[in-house]
Amino acid sequence: MRIAYAINSLEGGGAALPVPAVTDVLKRAGAEVAVFALTPRDRRALPAMRAAGLEVHVRSGGKRDHAAALAWLDAETRNWGATHLWTSLTRATLLGQMVGQRRGLPVVSWQHAAFLRPWNRRLLRWRQKHSAIWVADSEAVLRLTHERLGVPMERLALWPIFRANPNAPHAVPWKTGPVRIGSLGRLHRVKGYDVLADAQELLASSGAHGDFEIVIGGEGAQRAALEERIGLAGYIDSPSDFLAGLHLYVQPSRSEGLCVAAHEAMQAGLPVIASAVGELQHSVLPGETGWLVPPGDPQALAAALREAIAAPERLAAMGEAGRARLLARYGAERFEAAGRSIVERLRAL
Repeated sequence: MRIAYAINSLEGGGAALPVPAVTDVLKRAGAEVAVFALTPRDRRALPAMRAAGLEVHVRSGGKRDHAAALAWLDAETRNWGATHLWTSLTRATLLGQMVGQRRGLPVVSWQHAAFLRPWNRRLLRWRQKHSAIWVADSEAVLRLTHERLGVPMERLALWPIFRANPNAPHAVPWKTGPVRIGSLGRLHRVKGYDVLADAQELLASSGAHGDFEIVIGGEGAQRAALEERIGLAGYIDSPSDFLAGLHLYVQPSRSEGLCVAAHEAMQAGLPVIASAVGELQHSVLPGETGWLVPPGDPQALAAALREAIAAPERLAAMGEAGRARLLARYGAERFEAAGRSIVERLRAL
């Protein structure tokens, strides 16, 4: 079994980052795997792939030259001797399905996002039968894939894309001084950082009790609109070290699938304030491991922040409860078992 793993790009902070963990399971299950990136973007995901010993093929083209990208993917996977295609995100999935049809190869396709552009949703629904197995990264996305793409349940699989690491750096409990609050993600409207900036302004105008500072790690199209409203740290090379320096994590997204960053925050022992979207509404337990607020509601987000910073001595215990819950739900054994079950389904096709 030689699996060609097709991804949109090597952009840091996106769906490419979990690829080493996913392909590690595929290889341990007996498959040979190589990665095929349709465009390089910032290449920030490449070092981790190289460190994992992955063979990575990178096309030099852009985001919209689809015909050229299709020809490249077809030729590269044929020359490599692929027996199966594994795709991630819309562009790689649609092109991978075309290559699979042309070459008679089974296709497995990830679904990560709760939000799909209308045109992408229509294309994926129209083409859904050309992926033999659709893999959802969370229960929330599994349900959405069934409903909005019309994928029958028997062609769906669940593989939560987060593999917990009990040895990840641990956040130091708050003792004195400002409560350090942070978030990790693309500076894109879907992540809701404009809502977080609004909430910060509401806290400042209300004279909220408690000293705090907020910083966001990430890059994206909204940088110019956000940089004078809230603290921006730019792209973070080591998310685990960034999280270990916080006391509280905030994920104000308008839409999410699993949301790896928020789960990494729980892994670090941080309480989480999150929008009640996607898998976050199941991972965060209000009053026990953090707070849930309606998406796009700066008043509710400000209220949760106000409650958190008013009693910072409670944060560490909430974070530890979240960490214990996360390690139980997303341990390495469960992660591997989910991946291996999909490989066995592939072998049976």
